[in-house]
Amino acid sequence: MTETMSEATLSRRFTFPGTSLTVQRIGYGAMQLAGPGVWGPPKDPDGAVAVLREALAAGVNHIDTADFYGPHVTNQIIRQALHPYPAGLVIVTKLGARRPPDGSWQPASLPEELTVGVHDNLRNLGLDALDIVNYRAMGSGHGPEDGSIAEQVTVLADLKRKGLLRHIGVSNVTAAQVAEAQTITDIVCVQNNFNLAQRQDDALIDDLARQGIAYVPFFPLGGFTPLQSSTLSAVADRLGAKPMQVALAWLLHRSPNILLIPGTSSVAHLRENLAAGQLTLLPQTLAELDRIAAAPEA
Repeated sequence: MTETMSEATLSRRFTFPGTSLTVQRIGYGAMQLAGPGVWGPPKDPDGAVAVLREALAAGVNHIDTADFYGPHVTNQIIRQALHPYPAGLVIVTKLGARRPPDGSWQPASLPEELTVGVHDNLRNLGLDALDIVNYRAMGSGHGPEDGSIAEQVTVLADLKRKGLLRHIGVSNVTAAQVAEAQTITDIVCVQNNFNLAQRQDDALIDDLARQGIAYVPFFPLGGFTPLQSSTLSAVADRLGAKPMQVALAWLLHRSPNILLIPGTSSVAHLRENLAAGQLTLLPQTLAELDRIAAAPEA
């Protein structure tokens, strides 16, 4: 990586608003610890444990998970690998989906389903209270859909008052839904689809940054057309980096409230993802990468 590397981005930290929870900006997403299709156990359970332990050894202290991964599998692996949890580790989970025996993804947004989901997470993670719980709105498509999420956020606020969770976030939501949720309770993070090629949340990210609220992009490395990928690859070649390292580094540069949770089941790939935090992109490179979102479909 030939551009400036004087300050490792991984060393830059973020504190969730109104909390004592401070994390490194590159975390780890646990979804890929489950089997193919995020269903069942992994082919290499020891390897999954090794990835989690390597992440913590490298300084990661933000793990994103969900009890419907597997289902139950990723949380049980996290507990096996890391419990009793070290001080300072922040585990963020999410509710809003269920996995019936056919392996499909179905909404689970009724009050009783959300309550059961909290207790499932507590039991499988081995916790008395959850650090942060995101309500993930499950639409019929891949992106956010208009509609009220007040009932679901109110349920989480009630569970917070009961001491079962400490802080609340929302996921796969519109800016209007974020604002609605904020009329009910404090929101500490938003998880949405965002990357170099998918820039629909630019205005939302800036608004959240002004409020000190974390924005956590999922699917940070997907959705690229061949033309977009060729641009990314050309930049990466010039920097002596991998394309996906550049894509992650761009996200870190995009706004100081962006937290990354790239997932992998490989220790080698984990190290590559963390190394993205050592890549500082110069202004002209950022401008070149910014043009990817405007590139025509190949």
